[in-house]
Amino acid sequence: MSKRDELITKYAADLKEKCGVNADMDLLTKVVIGCGPSIYNADAATVSGSDPAELATVKNNFLIKKLGLKDGPELDKGIDAVMETYGKSNRNKYRAVVYYLLTTHFKKESVYK
Repeated sequence: MSKRDELITKYAADLKEKCGVNADMDLLTKVVIGCGPSIYNADAATVSGSDPAELATVKNNFLIKKLGLKDGPELDKGIDAVMETYGKSNRNKYRAVVYYLLTTHFKKESVYK
């Protein structure tokens, strides 16, 4: 099993255990591939849900640039909803899991098809 496959399995378990979501493994795999090498870097692999600069990066680089969404208050509400789903007290929020949840929240799975 490759390192990426191990991480995908770990992310799927995180989705199920912490978010109560049964992952679409095909979509999750594509989201993980889309994250690129950041998943292998301990700092870049996670998202700090309490850091406004980090959340702004997620909004600009993922929601606006990758998913093609228009900037507006609904993006912040979507990020808040995903952070709530993942659990605000959960320190380690994996970037791939956050991106997966945002993709499904905004119904933008077609970006990865």
